[in-house]
This record gives sequence, structure tokens and C-alpha cells, in this order.
Amino acid sequence: MGHLAPGGQGVFNRGVPSQYRLSRPLVARLTGVLLATLGVLILVIAALVALVSLPALALTVAVVVSVLAVAGAALLLGRGTVVALGEDGYRVRFVRGAGVPRAGWTQVESVSATTMAGERYVVLTLKDGRTTTVPVRLLEGRPDDFVRDLQEHLNRGYGYRRIA
Repeated sequence: MGHLAPGGQGVFNRGVPSQYRLSRPLVARLTGVLLATLGVLILVIAALVALVSLPALALTVAVVVSVLAVAGAALLLGRGTVVALGEDGYRVRFVRGAGVPRAGWTQVESVSATTMAGERYVVLTLKDGRTTTVPVRLLEGRPDDFVRDLQEHLNRGYGYRRIA
């Protein structure tokens, strides 16, 4: 993750694009659901092999495909970037109902934090009224670090400098 110093100490690197992945508990949950679903599928195929003389090769293929699917899904979910913050703007992926998936920093009119149904969200409102909604619980890392990083990228995108 480009947004934290090594060791995750919360020191932000200036000018470095930030990438936020899915949170590990969510990846584990999604992988578990996939594993359970494929397990049921394998049981159904095993029953078909036993009851209707389906070739045993069908069960072997189902098990191999299932193992590859779980490994591939875990790898994809664990490495896929959900939110990327760059010098020119942001990009949001894998979030259903997020709204605008990408925009430049100068298109952003305001950023607000809100709570809906007990979940925390960051809402970026663009100058044309469209919005991007990011559920912060989906992201790896602390929500406050994400918001602070987002603010720093937005400030740099508008050319604001910190007075020291």
C-alpha cells in the first residue's frame, strides 16, 4: 500500500499514489461463502456420481476447478485495489452503487462523512452534482487514515500547500 510508511506507522508519503484494498475480514468472509457454495456443489456432484452413475471423473474435475476457483478468488480479492488516490484524481472499483467510479480532483466540490444504516461512508460530491460513495468498512486500514489521505490528495489536487 503506497499510502503508509513501511510498518504501517501512519506516516503519509507525499506525492505517492495511494491504493486501498478490501479489508482482510471481508476477503475471508467472501472466500468462505465461495468455499461453502463450492462445497455444496461438490456434494451434489458426488451424489450424482453415486446415484446415477455419473463418471467419477466429473467429481475429480469439480474438486480441481473448485480449488482453483477459491485460490484465484482469494488472490484477486486480496490484491484488487478498491480505491486508488493519485495525483490527478481517484478511482473506485468493486463497489456496487458507488456512483461515479473515477474523477479528477478539480471536479470534486465537497467531501463529507456520513452514516447510513449504521455504516460509515465517505461521499465525494462533484461540481455537476454527481457523487461517489465509499463504504470505509470495505477498506483495509483505519478509516481515519483513509479520510486524512483523501484530504491530502484533494488539497494537492487543488494546489493547496500546507503552511508550516
